[in-house]
Amino acid sequence: MAGHSKWANIKHRKGAQDKRRSKLFSKVLKEISVAIKENNGNGDPETNPALRNALLNARGVNMPKENIERAIKKATGAEADNYEYISFEGYGPHGIAFFVECMTNNTNRTVANVRAIFNKNNGSLSTNGSVEFLFDRSGVFTIDKEGLTWDLEELQLELIEAGATAFENEDDIFTVYTAFSDFGNMSTKLESLEIEVRHADLQRIPLTTNELPLEEAKDIIKLIDAFEDDDDVQNIFHNLELTDELVEHLEG
Repeated sequence: MAGHSKWANIKHRKGAQDKRRSKLFSKVLKEISVAIKENNGNGDPETNPALRNALLNARGVNMPKENIERAIKKATGAEADNYEYISFEGYGPHGIAFFVECMTNNTNRTVANVRAIFNKNNGSLSTNGSVEFLFDRSGVFTIDKEGLTWDLEELQLELIEAGATAFENEDDIFTVYTAFSDFGNMSTKLESLEIEVRHADLQRIPLTTNELPLEEAKDIIKLIDAFEDDDDVQNIFHNLELTDELVEHLEG
């Protein structure tokens, strides 16, 4: 999984950062809504771990406090949005596997949009289970190294005891991976160590990745961007290898 976290950190939106910021806000607001709904309307982060994690992610994208408070108030009220989780599996061009996670209040709309995005970008929507086996569901915790007082080697030993399975140490980011079942344990451990987490979620990590020539890889980036432009799409996972050449293109 080396280099996996780079996908989330590369600045390749080419002037569309405001749009990206709006998308991140929308994603977190849905996380807050679902976290409260699935815990019987509980809007207290002290007793609702899912909400606590959603609020952590809200702070990680610098969401204003008033937006967060408004989202909690709405989600605990009678007019709360009724979102549900739905996932899709398929293939992009050149045989790259995709797993797309959505949060929607209109399943028919979302199904139609996802199918259209695949079709318009030379991909195809497949049946459930067709690509899921190509990914491992893992907990991923992203930590800013700036301000981190721990020695990284000592920290890794502490986190291995809590279920850490792998680490990435790149530039100003330190990323911790856990098994799906240890997500809660790791979250609690990091809290106990007073380590502030920028982002924490469950991701689908490809077991193997496929390397493509740059021109073909650009077709995959186009498909990823199309999914990111859809309001219902929360997460996109794929098994394209992030080569040095592709990194240079994305950062250009």
